[in-house]
Formats: sequence, C-alpha cells, structure tokens
Amino acid sequence: MEAEPAAQRRQTAGCHVVAMPYPGRGHINPMMNFCKLLASRNHQHQISISFVVTEEWLGFLASEPLPPNFRFATIPNVIPSEMDRAADLPGFVAAAMTKLEEPFERLLDRLGPPRASVIVYDAFMGWVVDVGNRRNIPLASFVTTSALVFSVFYHFDLLAQNGHFPADLSERGNEVVNYIPGLPPTRLADLPTFFKSDGFKSLHLSVEGISRVRKAQFLLFASIYEIESHTIDALKAAIPFPFHSIGPAIPYFSLRDNENDPANVQWLNSQPKASILYISQGSFMSVPKVQMDEIIAGVADSGVRFFWVAPGEANASRIRDRCGGQGLVVRWCDQLKVLCHSSIGGFWSHCGWNSTKEGVFAGLPFLTYPIFWDQVPNSKMIVEEWKIGWKVRRRGMGAESELVTREEIAGTVKRFMDVESEEGREMRRRAKEVGEICRRATSSGGSVDANIDAFLKGISGSDF
Repeated sequence: MEAEPAAQRRQTAGCHVVAMPYPGRGHINPMMNFCKLLASRNHQHQISISFVVTEEWLGFLASEPLPPNFRFATIPNVIPSEMDRAADLPGFVAAAMTKLEEPFERLLDRLGPPRASVIVYDAFMGWVVDVGNRRNIPLASFVTTSALVFSVFYHFDLLAQNGHFPADLSERGNEVVNYIPGLPPTRLADLPTFFKSDGFKSLHLSVEGISRVRKAQFLLFASIYEIESHTIDALKAAIPFPFHSIGPAIPYFSLRDNENDPANVQWLNSQPKASILYISQGSFMSVPKVQMDEIIAGVADSGVRFFWVAPGEANASRIRDRCGGQGLVVRWCDQLKVLCHSSIGGFWSHCGWNSTKEGVFAGLPFLTYPIFWDQVPNSKMIVEEWKIGWKVRRRGMGAESELVTREEIAGTVKRFMDVESEEGREMRRRAKEVGEICRRATSSGGSVDANIDAFLKGISGSDF
C-alpha cells in the first residue's frame, strides 16, 4: 500500500503538544494559561495538550477546569515536596534540574497516539532539550521571566567577562552594567538576586538551562511585545530561530467568569472607587518577622483601607490583630479579578513576574517590595522604565539589614494612595495607559493572537 502523505498524516493525527513546566506555582500557572489558549484553537488546528506534573501537583490542580482536549499526565514525586521548597530552595532547584529527566522520558513512551508533535518546556529546565533531541521532537522553550531578565541569563558570560560576577553587592552594588543587549544601564544591585548560601549552584544550574535554549526550535516569551519592545528587538537580533511573545499568560480570558468568593466581591463592591490598596507578597518567599511587624504597623498607621492576601495563618492573624478593622485579610483570592475591581487603587507587590503582569494588565500603580531573584529587576522596570510605581524596598534578599521602618511605610502608603496629588494623578494616568496597551495586545486580532498563530503555524508546518 502506498504510504500516506505527511500532510495527510498530520491532519489525521492532529498536533499533540506536551508541556513540561518547572514544578512551582509561578511557572506552572503561566504555562497552563498558555496551553489553555492553545487548546481553545482546537477547531482550527486539531490540538491536544498533555500537561506534565508530578503526582503532588496533580493533587493541587485536580479541581482546575480544563478544556476537553487538555489532560494532565503525571510523573512520580522524585523531587522534594512543594511544602519543603521554602526550607531548602537551592535543594529543590537542584532536584528539579537533575531528577526529572528519566521519569519524563519514560512518560513520553506511554503518551499518545499521536506522538508528541512539540515539547513546550520551561526554559530553565535544560535537560528537556536533551530528551527532545534524542527523540527528534521539536522543542519550544517557554520563558516565564521578563524578556529583560532572560537577556541577563542568556548573556551571563558577559557579566563574568566584565568582572561583574561574582560581585560583592555591599561594596560594588552601585557599579553599572551597560553591555547586555536589551538591558538599559543597570546597577549590579538591580540585577536578579542570587543565592550565595549554596555556592551559587542554583545560579549555575539556571544559567546552564538557559544556555541550552540555543538548541530549541522555538522561543516563547510570557510577555507582551509592546511593553518590552526594546529588549525583545535586541534579543531577536541575537537569536537565530523563531521567537514569539505569546502574551502575559495570565487568565485574562476568564475574567468574565463569575467565580470569585461572593464575600470578597461584596466587600469590594461596598468600597469607594480606587480607595483600596491591594497587598500581596506572593505565595512563597516571606520577609523576616521584624520587617513584617514594621509593614503591618506602617500600613495600620497610614490609615489606608486595604485588601491583604496573607497565605500563612500566623501573618494573617497578626494583620487582623493589629489592623483588621481597616480592611479585609484573606488567605487566597483570584488575584487578577480582584486587581481589576474598580475599588482597587494600588498594588503593594513583591514584583514576581506573574503578579507584575496582572497589575500592569489591571492598569494599577505599584508599591514595589522585591524579595529575591527576578523581583529586583522587575521592580526597577516598574519604577524607572514604565514609571508606574514607587519603591518601598530598594534591594532584594541580600540586604536584610536594610530595615524599612513603620514610619517610612506609613508615609509612603499614605502619599501613594492620595489620588488627588499631582504625582499620584500622573502615575495613575501612566498606569492606565500601559494597561490599555496590554488589553489591546490581548484583544482579538492583537499582537498576542498574531504571535500564537505564528507559533501554531510553525509547529504545524514542521515534518513531524
């Protein structure tokens, strides 16, 4: 019998996307949101998604609403528990970078039909490149940081060549880096904060993972071209294969779903427009107790109304005891929907990239309090590049001695939430302008649609 033509085989089998995220909430969420967008184009491209998670993460995600062509695939818990991650983050990073390859490859043998058409993988997990190349499966490297932070990792050798790594930030933090493509002149202290406690092992593993991006066939950024155009254009000049900004990878496509906690919505509905400060330091890293006490006291003394997300019961209780009558304290919420509520007037944020994108999409000004990793350069971008925020904390995890006092916090919060001041009005005008840019990019026919379609055309046109 004559062999079936390749194009006909692709049409019959469809496009099978296997997604392999790094096993952390800030990495899983954007990749899942992107894969849901891919799945929504099933009527055009016959797409099926296999989203790979550890057994532990399957338990966390079991109630997640999924499209019919989207399924979870599991690998064993061969890395430390997510619950142990904060206690030994360097150990968790090392395990994720070194122990998942074998179970993932065994899983590929069980998936299908059809066989994997492309593997979308977290860019820090370079071992996936080896798996894809051994099996002749195209690879799409998915970047969960900003394009700017990616450029720092991609060109990390330039830091060493210029004598800037490793550097003692206590003595050299004000030295300026001005040679990384797409990165504006930046102090060493404003580059990603790295772990010194593990001899920089986490950093070297991350840099090694990013270096293997060069062996992938596609590069995907969880960002919007219009807000990082300078950096993205510089990277396009340096990277010789298809490169797509697939949007913020936040759940903007589900904003109309009425799934918020009714109590939260009722409380927000009762507050005046732009009167509430939304406070969240993220769901993972935390500040020292002495600093947390200053933050709680400072917010209380400011008199500003707030919506405060405090994942740990200890912190939540301390906030309620000190200033609970001043606002609402919750353990969790649908952050994007809350940020987009008309009563929210500002965002106190740790500046994780996902939170940054959600605040920008909502058109809000920021009070930035970065803790570590990419949060420090994200804070700089918010304040100095986009000009839509102020810094509360100027450095990251390496500056524990730099205590921000309750008096400083109270004054900053009070000024920040004064919507009638000239500086407040200008910052909010700019924040709304950037938010509108994001909404146009993510609307039907915007740049995000165009880039996702270009990626789908690229993988569908390959000879799988």
